[in-house]
Amino acid sequence: DLKLRFYELMIQYDLHEENFLEVCRHYNQVYTTPCIKEDAARWPAVLQNIILYLVLSPFDNAQSDMLHRFKQDHNLEKLELCAQLVKSFTTVELTRWPAVESIYGPEFRSTDVFSAQTDDGNKRWMALRDRVIEHNVRVIAAYYTRATIPRLTELLDLGADDVEAFLSKAVVSGTIYARVDRPAGVVSFAKPREGEEQLNAWASDVSKLLGLVEKTTHLIAKEEIVNKIARAI
Repeated sequence: DLKLRFYELMIQYDLHEENFLEVCRHYNQVYTTPCIKEDAARWPAVLQNIILYLVLSPFDNAQSDMLHRFKQDHNLEKLELCAQLVKSFTTVELTRWPAVESIYGPEFRSTDVFSAQTDDGNKRWMALRDRVIEHNVRVIAAYYTRATIPRLTELLDLGADDVEAFLSKAVVSGTIYARVDRPAGVVSFAKPREGEEQLNAWASDVSKLLGLVEKTTHLIAKEEIVNKIARAI
């Protein structure tokens, strides 16, 4: 089939260029081909490759959107480890690299993607480690406003220098906001508000406070009226 042959060549090209998201798109074209989709012996390997190259792709809107779309694919439920891996990357929870190695290593290290027998396989396995750590950095930034470097080394299973390197990479890519106070050993993930935004927040707080005062005054007045009526009776 010319279509399958074409995408096979495109996969080889983009693998050479290490453009994993494009590799994933090519495999998706193969996956949606009727002769593959309807063949229970062929589609599992193709879908597995889609998932593995998808999680290897650097995080961005396109990668995230594609990952969530494949999470809804009913066939993914039949590939238990792939489904778990997708869930790990689409859930705002820490995924520790040692746990990933122990859970997925025995099976995935025997695939062509992460083969322990080839340099490319070993390189991609280390790239997966980086993606896991990058995911964890985003999770930490979502839940923490400030964290110490020692605490981050525990959460990310990294040394202090590597923690700063991954934080810097995430900040440069625009994925998170972070500022490192090296003397204090503290990382701040809270983005400072601009003047207008801060004033709007204060105005909103004042409005809420005045609303509570008005409601309290109304309830006190109501209680006084009830008490006067009760005494009159």
